[in-house]
Amino acid sequence: LQKLGRIYLSLDVRCKAEGFWSAAEVWIKKPHVVNKRLCGVKESEYEAVCSEDLGSCLARLTGTHGHELSELFPFIHVYTVDSGIKAEESCWVKTSSKELNLHPYFLFIILYVIIYLFINISDLIGQAVTFLPIEETREGHVNLKKSNIYKIQLEENTDECVLRLHALSPDQWFSDGVAYPKLSWLTAELLPKLARWAIENKSSEFKSTLSLIPVEKYSVLYQQLKNKYKEMVKVWPEVTDPEKFVFEDVAIATYLLVLWAEERAEKGVTSRQSFVDLGCGNGLLVHILNNEGHPGKGIDVRKRKIWDLYGPNTHLEEKAITPSASFLFPETDWLIGNHSDELTPWIPVIAARSSYSCRYFVLPCCFFDFCGKYQRRHCKKTQYREYIDFISEVSGACGFQTDEDCLRIPSTKRVCLIGRSRSYEEPEGELAEARRTDYIRGRQVSYTSFTNVTQKDHSRHNHHGDGQEIPEPGSEWGSGFQPREKTETVRNCAALPRDLVDGVVLKVARALLELTAEAGEEGKNSSWKDTNNWHAGGSLSIREVAELLDQSTLQTLKKECGGLQTLLKNSHQVFRVEGGRVHIRDWRNGGPVRVNSKPKSQTSGALKTRLCWFHTHHPHGCPLSTEDCLFAHGEDDLRPSTRPLKKLRS
Repeated sequence: LQKLGRIYLSLDVRCKAEGFWSAAEVWIKKPHVVNKRLCGVKESEYEAVCSEDLGSCLARLTGTHGHELSELFPFIHVYTVDSGIKAEESCWVKTSSKELNLHPYFLFIILYVIIYLFINISDLIGQAVTFLPIEETREGHVNLKKSNIYKIQLEENTDECVLRLHALSPDQWFSDGVAYPKLSWLTAELLPKLARWAIENKSSEFKSTLSLIPVEKYSVLYQQLKNKYKEMVKVWPEVTDPEKFVFEDVAIATYLLVLWAEERAEKGVTSRQSFVDLGCGNGLLVHILNNEGHPGKGIDVRKRKIWDLYGPNTHLEEKAITPSASFLFPETDWLIGNHSDELTPWIPVIAARSSYSCRYFVLPCCFFDFCGKYQRRHCKKTQYREYIDFISEVSGACGFQTDEDCLRIPSTKRVCLIGRSRSYEEPEGELAEARRTDYIRGRQVSYTSFTNVTQKDHSRHNHHGDGQEIPEPGSEWGSGFQPREKTETVRNCAALPRDLVDGVVLKVARALLELTAEAGEEGKNSSWKDTNNWHAGGSLSIREVAELLDQSTLQTLKKECGGLQTLLKNSHQVFRVEGGRVHIRDWRNGGPVRVNSKPKSQTSGALKTRLCWFHTHHPHGCPLSTEDCLFAHGEDDLRPSTRPLKKLRS
């Protein structure tokens, strides 16, 4: 027995075991939460086994003779049968599908699949989880991989509570970096996370990842599609991050392809499902689904640059979508809403009214109601959970049996809702339509009353604004809806009036410099005049900086993405923003200074094309010489720009 790592826990005595099993369940059922190279897990078998039957059970599962397993029994920490145990001392173990009533001397065995097979043995009394990896050969034989057997155990006494990692044969440990991580990783990464989970003992408010599809099929297909479409990263012409958007859409496409394949198998059909992606954006999801044999198209109000790269087999339309009879799709199997913003609550409605057989998949992002931005009503829920519940409510009102799942994508907004079947029979369509009409009108009236029509003063045509006009009660189901404008509004502070930006920069910089000036008598009397002692000032939090500005300026910045912090980061020549605090940038420390060689920016055509803020405004001027500074020290030092100025990286 080798004790390789330990973490001390400060747990309440009553919740020690509960916290440990809660943490262990995360590692057993959601290993991808820690090991990002895994897609998930598939549990295949549960079994309660007493100590006498453990050998025969493991022999059956591993294909190993019982006597060869005898060396494992002390490691697994099996307790012998105590004849004094009474029936009422038995305990309940809850699984995903049923509850088992077990005596304390029973072990709980789960066989589950990651990429390789593992047998997980849960010792209910010893508070330990043992992992026995088994591998299947090409001939179909199953072998126990003894070198990689390990155990996680909670050890308690009156003075301390310790979470330990034990390995049976650490000197023979094999690591492939995926299902078999290094022992050092288990000690340094897994144990601390298990300790934190044991203390927190919180259950997630969302479903498990990939709970509606076979994880093993998803894993295989995702790797295939990732290799097939990874070249898109190199040719990505959009300003968005290609790594994030390409692999996120690959993951969403993988999910839909597996979901649809399972649907075809269940219905006994071979023809691939058709689809329409409403608000398709860059169109990559449409491109992948078309390439993989599914007929369909994407529609968006604005064409993207990358559309021209897809070729004629990818079907994309530039068109404003309005919820109305003009945008129903009776011949389409599935409607998709992937971060569809103001269209999100309308997609279940459009699907329900397109045909009885039309299904939908929606991945909500920004929070919209039928008539504008979604207004919170339940403070006890997170905003995201509340919005997911709202879209699920819309789905139910439209007559769908709604499923919820969590995707494996690089995004915080990864909960999807799926409407695959109806809660009413097809002949009841008219009654169902009356119910959904009443629901939509009720929401519209409620929205108007709740907001008191104050949002009419705001911009109705930007991504995070209201998005729609408030319709009159009893109006057409799609009237009042305003799609976003074809030209996307720039909201990164770049279009703000120059005098407003300059005023904010000067006020914040002076406040930072005053922090140093007020630090002592030297700062007050002589340091402002001593140009050999260049002052970098103090630092302020974003909140403290906001308190320096008037309400009118703050309201203007609030309408921009990122607000005040974006403006400060855009003013990179003057400020350095790190860890939520603002500092004066000192170009002597890490800036692109010329030292016996030309700075990298000199070849960009941007050198000396803007005035140096420090030369003009700082009490000590610029800390760099005229030759070393990238910016112009006065009008006579300015040069004409030959290229657009690129943002300097800190």
